[in-house]
Amino acid sequence: MTAHYRWEKHSSLKAVAAVNSFRISVIIPALNEAGCIARTLDRLQAMRRRGHEVVVVDGGSDDETMTISHPLADQVIRAPRGRANQMRAGAVVANGSVIWFLHADTLPVESADLLILEVLVRRSTQWGRFDILFSGDRFLLKVVALLMNFRARVTGIATGDQGIFMTRTLYEKVGGIPAIPLMEDIALCRFLRQSGCPAVIKRKLASSPRRWETHGIVRTILRMWSLRLAYFAGVDPVRLAKYYAVNNA
Repeated sequence: MTAHYRWEKHSSLKAVAAVNSFRISVIIPALNEAGCIARTLDRLQAMRRRGHEVVVVDGGSDDETMTISHPLADQVIRAPRGRANQMRAGAVVANGSVIWFLHADTLPVESADLLILEVLVRRSTQWGRFDILFSGDRFLLKVVALLMNFRARVTGIATGDQGIFMTRTLYEKVGGIPAIPLMEDIALCRFLRQSGCPAVIKRKLASSPRRWETHGIVRTILRMWSLRLAYFAGVDPVRLAKYYAVNNA
């Protein structure tokens, strides 16, 4: 019997009470994700049956993203394009006491809600993230995921791919998602880290490698590290977003 199974079947009374009293709002910013969002939403249906909610925030898709999402989500809304704008809009309408930001092309395990509540209750923390892996068998992508997980452990800074979650109380305390056009996940974590180090869930999210494969793995690594270093050096996120847009066209 695995530790995960024991958690699901034989949790402490305190943890069981948390599962029943805490509601997680999964917020998914999306833009032209018709090709993958159904798979992500399918993975969240067991959570919905346990009383949690899924909020899809569309940034102006011109494909079938919203049509696909409607029967598989509790709320599907529109917001101005931009991941930070969409995440903020989702948090405004969300009803949960826990907020979990998830990318539209990232697949969680069906028991992700139980794992999140376990760390929030048993470890008395207010926020955390998942480890990730990339779909597929490419060795270099496995190395990238390993390094991303290691970097997040050392720095306490996660990226959006890693499924950042937090209590609504902490989200509101730090002022929500910073209204910047790029690096919003890094900026958010810097605020969240002031409350303590993030909890880490080792059950991995499966993230799509499409960005890495489209633009080249090594090239993407160099670009993202350059952007992060520039951000930490104080370069305006508006300038970084323009550079990012040009180089990802």
